Amino acid sequence: MTTPEISKNKQKMARGELYHAFTPELVAERARCKTALLAYNAAVGVESRRELVRLWRELIQDPTPLPPQLPDPVLDEAQFEDEPIVEGNVYMDYGTQVRLGKGVFINAYSTWIDTCGITVGARTLFGPYVSLYSGTHPLDPEVRNGTKGPETGKPIVIGEDCWIGGNVVILPGITIGRGSTVGAGSVVTKDVPPFHVVAGNPARIIRKIKTNMDPEQKRDEE
Repeated sequence: MTTPEISKNKQKMARGELYHAFTPELVAERARCKTALLAYNAAVGVESRRELVRLWRELIQDPTPLPPQLPDPVLDEAQFEDEPIVEGNVYMDYGTQVRLGKGVFINAYSTWIDTCGITVGARTLFGPYVSLYSGTHPLDPEVRNGTKGPETGKPIVIGEDCWIGGNVVILPGITIGRGSTVGAGSVVTKDVPPFHVVAGNPARIIRKIKTNMDPEQKRDEE
């Protein structure tokens, strides 16, 4: 059973306040995640869609029950067509802070430092080697103090219908608006407005995307 002090520390982590990562509670949670990751990564490309969804939900601690299994494998797999597809290998700290929308595709070798919540909207696509860092450390080295000092974080939110290119790095506290594209190799240090292309290190706006999905553009045409 966890003590009230450790539980309070975990609550601070989720709120983006200074907390200590090497308490027994959080060390145990990261160990649980590593075990779940080993099972998930070993199953990718080998196990059925049903089993992958089950292992993914176990990894992120999503209690939603699976639908009843159908005798026809094709029909059974069709029940999971809206579930996220996450290629291996994937790395996470906790898993419990990650939420993916319907139809999301995450290509291979993604990294999720989920100190705070990381949310990805429906139909968003990731290239390989995307890294999302919701955790950070104090700049003052005296306060930082290696593994004995406190850490902090800020949530990351990626909207629906985005495209995140390969080798992109997304830093703490970033919001990427709906329908935006982040060019390969970019480091996103500032929020991205909806329906824009950004690229570079640091990522800068390249242009606005012309699309009927943008309600502002639709109003302009009317």
